[in-house]
Amino acid sequence: MASLLALTGCGKKAEPAPEVRPVRLMQLSPHNGKTAFEFSGDVRPRVESRLGFRVGGKIAARLVDVGAVVSKGQPLARLDPTDLSLAEAGSRAQFEAAKTDRDLAAADLKRYNDLFAKGFISAAEQHRRQANYDAAESRLRQAQAGLRSQSNQTGYSVLHADADGVVTAIDAEVGQVVTPGQPVVRVAQTAEKEVAIGLPEDQVDLLRGITDVTIHTWAEPQRTLPGRVREIAAAADPVTRTYATRVTVPNPPADLKLGMTAVVTFMRSGATAAIRVPLTALLQEQGRNQVWIYDAAAGTVKPVPVTLGEAIGNEVEVRQGLAPGQTIVTAGVHLLRAGQKVRPLQTVAPAGGPASAPASAPAATPKQG
Repeated sequence: MASLLALTGCGKKAEPAPEVRPVRLMQLSPHNGKTAFEFSGDVRPRVESRLGFRVGGKIAARLVDVGAVVSKGQPLARLDPTDLSLAEAGSRAQFEAAKTDRDLAAADLKRYNDLFAKGFISAAEQHRRQANYDAAESRLRQAQAGLRSQSNQTGYSVLHADADGVVTAIDAEVGQVVTPGQPVVRVAQTAEKEVAIGLPEDQVDLLRGITDVTIHTWAEPQRTLPGRVREIAAAADPVTRTYATRVTVPNPPADLKLGMTAVVTFMRSGATAAIRVPLTALLQEQGRNQVWIYDAAAGTVKPVPVTLGEAIGNEVEVRQGLAPGQTIVTAGVHLLRAGQKVRPLQTVAPAGGPASAPASAPAATPKQG
């Protein structure tokens, strides 16, 4: 019995089976050299005016509500015109008095001109009467200008829309005393509309010169509208750290309403086709980037050094090291070793193609919010 135990103890232990690690795979395919960058925003007016009275006073009536569509010249609000009407009446009285003085001076000048022609008065007296008439004429012009100005002031007691648009806000109510220029009604002009978006700081220079820009709304994703970048802010927003950008919609349709959610697409064309891999496929070893290549015949993986290019969303361009048709690992790359047996979790499909299980690689077109 002891001999049997001794023989059993001298036997070799069975080696454990090599670990087969499950992995997600993706077959590489070249892109067509075009990249779509999408950014969501909202439709806004190109011009939104904060309209206010040009004179001060107490608001007597508000004639529009928020959301009202107004036309150029339409009354929006009125001030109490009592004080302005009294001031206009005073200016009119001054004008009438100046006119009477001018007419009297004109009659005197005519009479003294006749006397001077007959030699009954001196030249100095005739010049004095001429000066009186000139002064009366100047006072009349002054009173006339004052009356015209006061008439304008009275007309300013009614606030009019300066362009076709829609009322977006009311800043003052009936009974409130306002000062000249204080905002009362906000009117957004509907002739020009644009989409406000924010560009991340790592893509501002990349997208600045792109002219192939399109817009579609969340309500009608099938309808595409042309766009044109009007302005990009010079400094990033301190909160979002994005650069405020306005994309103009030329000849906007009438049903493109303010506040609609819109998506702006920048289409960037490349000179040649490029290979892109998801960021999850990269592994850094000793300061070098590498990707695991899957050998379908042997069921193993091996690391391949790669040279990276431009990062686009959740993908990065690979300039050297990979070729179309190769299959790479896209998840769990830090747990692999060279020559290790692996088990695919899904049917391998080209990048962006269908698979039997959800692939870990993002879509080829990055979408930025």
